[in-house]
Amino acid sequence: MGEGTALLLAGAAILAVYLIKWKTNPLNTIPTVGGSSLPFLSLIGAFNFMLNSKKFIQEGYKKYYGSAFKVPLLDQWIVIVSGPKMVDELRRRPDDELSFMEGVADSIQLKHTLNPDIEGDPYHVDIIKEKLTRSVPAILPDVIDELNLAVPQHIPTKDDEWQEVHVMSAMQQIIARASSRVFVGLPACRDQEYLDLSISFTIDVIKDRTLVKLFPEFLKPYIGKLSSNVNKTLHKAVPHLEPVIDARREMIEKYGDDWPDKPNDMLQWIVEASQTRDHSYEAIARRIMVVNFAAIHTSSNTVTHALYHLAERPEYLAPLREEIQAIINEEGWTKSGMGKMWKLDSFLRESQRYNGIGLTSLTRKAVKDVTLHDGTLIPAGSIVVAAADATHHDDSVYADADVFDPFRFSRMREAEGEGTKHQFVNTSVDYISFGHGKHACPGRFFAANELKSLLAFIILHYDLKLGGDGQRPQNIYWGLNVIPAPQGKILFRKRGALFTA
Repeated sequence: MGEGTALLLAGAAILAVYLIKWKTNPLNTIPTVGGSSLPFLSLIGAFNFMLNSKKFIQEGYKKYYGSAFKVPLLDQWIVIVSGPKMVDELRRRPDDELSFMEGVADSIQLKHTLNPDIEGDPYHVDIIKEKLTRSVPAILPDVIDELNLAVPQHIPTKDDEWQEVHVMSAMQQIIARASSRVFVGLPACRDQEYLDLSISFTIDVIKDRTLVKLFPEFLKPYIGKLSSNVNKTLHKAVPHLEPVIDARREMIEKYGDDWPDKPNDMLQWIVEASQTRDHSYEAIARRIMVVNFAAIHTSSNTVTHALYHLAERPEYLAPLREEIQAIINEEGWTKSGMGKMWKLDSFLRESQRYNGIGLTSLTRKAVKDVTLHDGTLIPAGSIVVAAADATHHDDSVYADADVFDPFRFSRMREAEGEGTKHQFVNTSVDYISFGHGKHACPGRFFAANELKSLLAFIILHYDLKLGGDGQRPQNIYWGLNVIPAPQGKILFRKRGALFTA
């Protein structure tokens, strides 16, 4: 047998093994949307899906409602389920079957982009659930104080002139600063270099994740180390936090668990929790940056979406101002006051329903073969998600679902017994932007109050409108991501009568 013949036979054998493996893959029993599931052709489908994801998920939702379909990404298949029974099943399935943490770890390649410790011991999540949420009434005045300084700095209007502002970048800076006031306190929250690092950290995670996912599993640890934008940014951030961490440790050593004016912020809670763990400067800084990653990205996108809607329909400013000003006159800038702003709450909830944080939600990874209630087999290692955007644009769930109706949810809350069910932070099988169940976004209670405070501040202090043809800048849909127009602009004008916070 010649060498060439041997090579051909070897190649044919490898191809045969690959085809047999593909043919026997249990995922093939799940219908495909967005292209072919055939080997190599699925790559074409993946590129097509990246560019037309919203359309394909909507198509799959309508065709396979109440069941499952799959779509191709460049590195894997994603199984998408729909309907209240399926959403509730994702919520109820235990983590030893469909794991939330492993789903998150897979989606951002956590152990290769951030650190295995974040997945193995996510103690910062417990801090967010317990201490941050409980502390919202106490820390909200600090957020308001920071907004008083940060908003005029990044929306720099003069007299009664209209000022054009790049909304996304301005909101990232404002959210980073207000959040950092609660996460690391003064003066670090006003350190511009540190704030810029906090914002770029999110982009770095996405860059590293995208690169790592292109490689097979055995190469990922090496690629993660060689191309880690995340670690470069983290190492730059450490010197900004090191003296603050030292000061906190000195106070703990001197006073123990409590002392006058003890900081009530995320850094303090992490320093305390890390005493029995890795408490190096880098480990503490990494936890802070991970919290920033979760907070800055989603909150700045959410408020940017809302501002685009408000600038497109400025007639909604008057009823919102009337509600906000009346409540602030009575309650002040408090959590209790924010809770009474039903129209403002509805505006944010409707904006999030209409746009979404992502096209899907409730990300889970099967850690074993799982059979769903309709008989769909999810093989171990598969990623399963719920069709959030398609659910939120379903006319059978929300009347005129493709219409932005800002006070949709405040009207729903007026019905007897519905007062809390439709508030911004509430989740259900029909409203899954924050997820649903025990793994729903733990920071949403802080985020909701921060976002309402920021939007209320802007509404009271500024007029706003869109330039040009007055049309809302269009969202970008890339894969499963929803991105408000990054270069979108809004015209702001300082109001004649200012309302101090």
